[in-house]
Amino acid sequence: MKSILILYYSQGGSTKAIASKIAQGVESAGAQAIIRTVPNVSPNCDKTQSTVPDKGAIYVTKEDLKHCDGIIVGSPTRFGNMAAPLKYFLDTTSDLWFQGTLINKPAAFFTSTASLHGGQETTLLSMMLPFIHHGAVIVGIPYSEVALQKTRTGGTPYGMSHFNGMDSDKPLSEDEITLSKALGKRVAQIAQKF
Repeated sequence: MKSILILYYSQGGSTKAIASKIAQGVESAGAQAIIRTVPNVSPNCDKTQSTVPDKGAIYVTKEDLKHCDGIIVGSPTRFGNMAAPLKYFLDTTSDLWFQGTLINKPAAFFTSTASLHGGQETTLLSMMLPFIHHGAVIVGIPYSEVALQKTRTGGTPYGMSHFNGMDSDKPLSEDEITLSKALGKRVAQIAQKF
């Protein structure tokens, strides 16, 4: 059975909610969804996070990247960019780059943001860049997904997106749920073909 790593950082819970729906899509394609997160970072140089989270998904390791057959990465939007905790982890993967660990693994991306035009697509692109350097195969959402053509909330051909509102109180729309599952299913199917 192929395994798909769903790696995310979530502060308010919206990105985590997308990860859960993506996992359903992965599993609907007969693959195993492995959900991991990253610890928060601090401007304080002393260690501030436990090595094991108190709740939720366990922290990702580079071994998770080595052993997955595909990866789906998510982050809330921070000024049109991925959040620092995810970037911090990705910056530690140079040894995997030297080894070619991620070459030809399918990789897809998802994000959530408080404002409708808050940089969702640039955030998706910012997450793609390290994986392009790693030699991963970038996977988007094709327009054959009908929900992508009619959504009024989130979802782009670059990957899954969610508009959660200034108070972070908007649940995933039906279109966003459909597109999240479709993205997970697509990555799993592509991993199975590779």
